[in-house]
Amino acid sequence: MKQGKLVRIAGPVVVATGINARMFDVVRVGEEELMGEVIQIDGKNTTIQVYEDTTGLKPGEKVINTGMPLSVKLGPGMLYNYYDGIQRPLPVLEDKMGEYILRGVDASGLDENKKWDFKPSVKKGDKVTPGSIIGEVEETTTITHKILVPPLKKFNSTIKEIKSGKFTVNDVVAKLENGETLKLSHEWPVRVPRRLKEKQAPFMPLLTGQRIFDGLFPLAKGGVAAIPGPFGAGKTVSQQQLAKWSDADIVVYIGCGERGNEMTEVLTEFPHLKDPKTGKPLMNRTVLIANTSNMPVAAREASVYTGITIAEYYRDQGYSVALMADSTSRWAEAMREISSRLEEMPGEEGYPAYLATRLAEFYERAGIGETLAGNQGSVSVIGAVSPPGGDFSEPVTQNTLRVTKAFWALDAKLAQRRHFPSINWLNSYSLYNKTLNKWYAENVNPRWAKLMGQVMAILQEEEKLLEIVQLVGSDALPEKQQLTLEVARMIREFFLQQNAFHEIDTYCEPKKTFMLADTILYYSDKAHALLDEGVSISTLLNMESKEMIADVKFIKDYKSELNKIKLAMDNEFSKIN
Repeated sequence: MKQGKLVRIAGPVVVATGINARMFDVVRVGEEELMGEVIQIDGKNTTIQVYEDTTGLKPGEKVINTGMPLSVKLGPGMLYNYYDGIQRPLPVLEDKMGEYILRGVDASGLDENKKWDFKPSVKKGDKVTPGSIIGEVEETTTITHKILVPPLKKFNSTIKEIKSGKFTVNDVVAKLENGETLKLSHEWPVRVPRRLKEKQAPFMPLLTGQRIFDGLFPLAKGGVAAIPGPFGAGKTVSQQQLAKWSDADIVVYIGCGERGNEMTEVLTEFPHLKDPKTGKPLMNRTVLIANTSNMPVAAREASVYTGITIAEYYRDQGYSVALMADSTSRWAEAMREISSRLEEMPGEEGYPAYLATRLAEFYERAGIGETLAGNQGSVSVIGAVSPPGGDFSEPVTQNTLRVTKAFWALDAKLAQRRHFPSINWLNSYSLYNKTLNKWYAENVNPRWAKLMGQVMAILQEEEKLLEIVQLVGSDALPEKQQLTLEVARMIREFFLQQNAFHEIDTYCEPKKTFMLADTILYYSDKAHALLDEGVSISTLLNMESKEMIADVKFIKDYKSELNKIKLAMDNEFSKIN
């Protein structure tokens, strides 16, 4: 290890000399050996971003170069765990120092004392290649952890010896003919993407249980989505809903620069949530990374890379992973602060010129495809964006839009009207619709695409009519247009609105989503036909049976209830005739 000394300190950015470092090497700064990372090299001077508070550091203190990039330790024990931005387990840090994290404290990302029951799936003489699966351990009652050969060329060899039994993550469980050894864990640099054998085009949806997402703006497994919105519009609740109910096998939730009370809510609520698929704790398949707004700013960037690396690791085991980053705006603000301390030429609104590149690099690590072990795995990324004042024209939102295919725009006005989730259906879009229509047709209903297209067309028609209504009032509109406004109201209140805190309405399966929309449009079609026959609009608007649809959201046995409502509608329509 090469040792140098500090010559300059500017908040989280310090300059050292004499350490002979490479870009992105991890260094230890000062007498307390604070963790930092090399971000700029200028002759003999090396600029370092420090992941901990630098208060009290002074020029002349030692700087040690470890010669290694920032890496995470990957292996069994990450699920049901809470980490900070550099993969230090928060429960372990609390045991060491109490409720407040002090500087210079280190902790392994995995429990190095716990023994895992390892069952090999290969034997002596079998050939293994980078990324192969050599065995498994039961990480939680929900997830079986596949032990992988590190995806590096040097591990292309034959098994010389392999053991079964109870081992810690640092114990050698297999030896190769080329002299290399395999453990239950391995380290991986966070800035290096883990590769797939073959990346595929997304073809199946990431089901979220939220009607507006699954119905109108779906996200594919292996896809990327942005969820921007101003303060108070419901970003965090929407992200938490997606984390709770998406049909991914593994959830990685990154709280990047969010307020401490929001992260506390997540950390206290998640352990009590039940997995809808298994009935066991949701944390059995969840990794939480907490980097709150009062933590060192440099660690925000690391938290995003730490999260995506853990997500890729579980993808390589053949799992479907959903990663929630809340929020990428705080990450971009950290980049802006570090960039200004480096005295780099600022780009738009002070953000660094490489903002677009960094965002693209992050989102490009999502994907679905064949893993090196021959399984299918995916990483779906949902990034929250917090544009100041809800201005979607600001750089972070605009650069995110360039690389994401699903855009879920939150609207503060909808939130003020207590319409949740407050997704603006006119500003949002998904480019996955055509790709996923085949899956919905085969697995839900052949009329899915046509039905959802009709729903969207009615909502767009409503927006045009509302401009006229503001001028002359709804009574001045032709009767057909009055009926369109009523159907649009039903879609908004009975279909799009969803109560995240109701035990039944919090999750809506695709078949229920389809049947709710189908029942609303059933009324629409019948009412339009009667209107053409001369029935008065007031009679059609005052029908009692259509209002019964609102209650179906809160009922488990929705199929029989919706069929009853259709029969009740038919009775009312026949009486009108």
